[in-house]
Amino acid sequence: MQPLSLGYSPCPNDTFIFYALGHGAIDLDGLKFGRPHLEDVETLNSWALAHRLDVTKISCHALGHVSDEYCVLAAGGALGRGCGPLVVASSTIPLADLAGRRVAIPGRLTTAALLFRMFQPACSDLVEMRFDRIMAAVRRGEVDAGVIIHESRFTYADEGLTCLQDLGQWWETISGQPIPLGCIVARRSLGGALVERIERAVAASVAYAFRCPEECLPYIRAHSQETAPEIVENHIRLYVNEFSRNLGDEGMAAITAFLQRGRAAGVLPPAAAGQAPLFACQLGDGR
Repeated sequence: MQPLSLGYSPCPNDTFIFYALGHGAIDLDGLKFGRPHLEDVETLNSWALAHRLDVTKISCHALGHVSDEYCVLAAGGALGRGCGPLVVASSTIPLADLAGRRVAIPGRLTTAALLFRMFQPACSDLVEMRFDRIMAAVRRGEVDAGVIIHESRFTYADEGLTCLQDLGQWWETISGQPIPLGCIVARRSLGGALVERIERAVAASVAYAFRCPEECLPYIRAHSQETAPEIVENHIRLYVNEFSRNLGDEGMAAITAFLQRGRAAGVLPPAAAGQAPLFACQLGDGR
C-alpha cells in the first residue's frame, strides 16, 4: 500500500489532533501515512481544489467547492460556539460603512471569507493575505479592517485593535447552530473501506490527545505562531471539543446549513444533481 498523503495546519488545534497519528502513539490498523504537509489552511484549500492530497484539513467554505472529490470525516473537525472569526480595525468603524472600505481576508476559500461575504455582501474591496499578516496590515493602514482567525483572536487587543464584529456570534444568531470552521476530508476514490479506517484513525488520534495532552505540547509549540503557554492552551480549548471527537447530527447539520446558505448567497456553486452524500458515515456499506 502506498503511503497516504496528509495535510493539516501548524495551528495548535490541528497539531494537537494529529500528534498521535504521526508519532506512532496509536494503532493505525495497517494504514501508512507519508510525512505530513503542515501548511496554512488557505494553501490546503487550494491544494484540495487541485485534488493534491488523500486526507486533508480544509475550510468548510472550501468544502463547497470540492465535495464531489472529497467526503467529510466525522472526527478532527473545528466547530463550536464562541469561536468564530473577528472583524477588527484600528478604530471603531460603523458596520454600515464597511461596504466602502478595504478589508483583508485570510484567503478566498476560508470560512472567514465566506462568513464576511454573507455578513457584508456589498463589500467588494477584499484583499487576500495570510492570516498572520492581517493585524499588521490593519495597524499600518494598508487596509481599513481585517478578518482575523486562529491565534489572532487572543492577541488583537494587545495589538491595539478593536473588534467590530464577531462573525461566529453573527452566524449563531441567524442560524442557531455552531459555526463550522474546518473539517477533515478524505478522497472518495480511496474507497469506502479505506476511508472508514482513516476515519477511525483520526478519531483515535483525537482521543489520545485528550488523554495525554502534555505529551503533545512540544510538537504543538514547535509549530505554533504563538508560543505563550496560555495562548496555546486557550487555542486548543476553544477549537478542539466534542465536535472534534465526532461531528454527530448537530455538527453535520451545521455544515450542511452553512453550505446551503453559501449557495443561496451566490458564493458557492450549486450542489450537483445526484451528488454522493457529503459525510463519510452516510455512504453506507457500498461506499
